[in-house]
Amino acid sequence: MPDSLAADDLLPVGVVGLGDIAQKAYLPVLGALPGLDLRLMTRDRAKLDRLGDAHRVGAGARFTDLGELIGSGIRAAFVHAATDQHVPIVERLLQADVDVYVDKPLDYTLEGARRLVELAERRGRSLMVGFNRRHAPGYVRAGQAPRDLIVLQKNRVGLAEAARTLVYDDFVHVVDTLRFLVPGEIEHLDVRCRRNGDGLVEHVVLTLGGDGFTALGIMNRLSGSTEEVLEVSGGDAKRVVVNLADVVDHDGGQTLTRRGDWVPVARQRGIEQVVLAFLDAVRAGKVLDARDALRTHEVCEEIVRRIEG
Repeated sequence: MPDSLAADDLLPVGVVGLGDIAQKAYLPVLGALPGLDLRLMTRDRAKLDRLGDAHRVGAGARFTDLGELIGSGIRAAFVHAATDQHVPIVERLLQADVDVYVDKPLDYTLEGARRLVELAERRGRSLMVGFNRRHAPGYVRAGQAPRDLIVLQKNRVGLAEAARTLVYDDFVHVVDTLRFLVPGEIEHLDVRCRRNGDGLVEHVVLTLGGDGFTALGIMNRLSGSTEEVLEVSGGDAKRVVVNLADVVDHDGGQTLTRRGDWVPVARQRGIEQVVLAFLDAVRAGKVLDARDALRTHEVCEEIVRRIEG
């Protein structure tokens, strides 16, 4: 069991990879939290200095080498590097007894994902995957409604793509959200898709079924609109969440609950909440198990197999 920290101790936390998702979603949250000793790592020195200045991270807490970042004594790390670098980076962190939060997916292969989960278990360290929608307030509310039928659409504009990267980079959020919301064990899985002449996936439809429920996950990469709409229904009522923000309840009438004007996007999308859940566990010495996240990767691998088969 990792040692817990006193409430007033600064927690040394590394951020590995300072690309788009780190800049838009994570650094604004981490930079605003008290009690952190934030340290940044990227091989791009110009980017490192620009973001270090922007988030008031001192020169001594900026690193271009992962080994030097680990050697500085970090207790936890957020990994926002390219997916094909997740395995080597996360392995080094776990082997150094650093608790790790990593963007989805763990890897583009089920083998790589399983390797990291098993290593974390052997080392007794936390490994948390960035499935932020489980913490998004609108989706948490959807999980409190009757869920005989669940439909989640996550669409894009002009983005037909190879099956493996489409499923693991983007559709994985649909898969994990459905797994989070279904009210029982999944007993049936079906996949339908359309591929163009180059073999790129234009749309994919996933059906999950179990005792008394059906869940549909839909992604159209040629939809003409970038949107995400969740509908859960049952007991003659329906709850709709549009773009993780507005919630519409139907129960003979219609009630709209909008996101508050001052609610940050990171909180609306569950980023702030998932970051706090990880950091709270690190401080308390609680190990977070990634086995459930691995099951989402297993479903993704089955989807890829059926599309490509």
